[in-house]
Amino acid sequence: QVQLVESGGGLVQSGGSLRLSCAASASETIFSIRLMGWYRQAPGKERELVATMSRSGNLDYANSVKGRFTVSRDNAKNTVYLQMTALRPEDTATYYCYCERVATPQGISDHHWGQGTQVTVSS
Repeated sequence: QVQLVESGGGLVQSGGSLRLSCAASASETIFSIRLMGWYRQAPGKERELVATMSRSGNLDYANSVKGRFTVSRDNAKNTVYLQMTALRPEDTATYYCYCERVATPQGISDHHWGQGTQVTVSS
């Protein structure tokens, strides 16, 4: 199994910034992590994509965060970051780290989630 440990959430005023971090670790060999990134879920809403980054550097962002959030990763450390700027009250949610791991030499992957970190943006 893969453990994803998130940090960096908190309370910030509208227009402020926060940086989230997520480190992946496992008791067995991590062949590689194909995709890492962030999803979020606000109360009463479904979990939605925020941003992901592939091992090769391909990026995917939700339209609502483009130009404000930046995802990056350190492959050597199996760590992903989310720099959030110009935060808005509608960004308030629990943010979940996600990774898709290549679990076998044959290339079969599995999926893992962190426990979530709360981001609250006050108006």
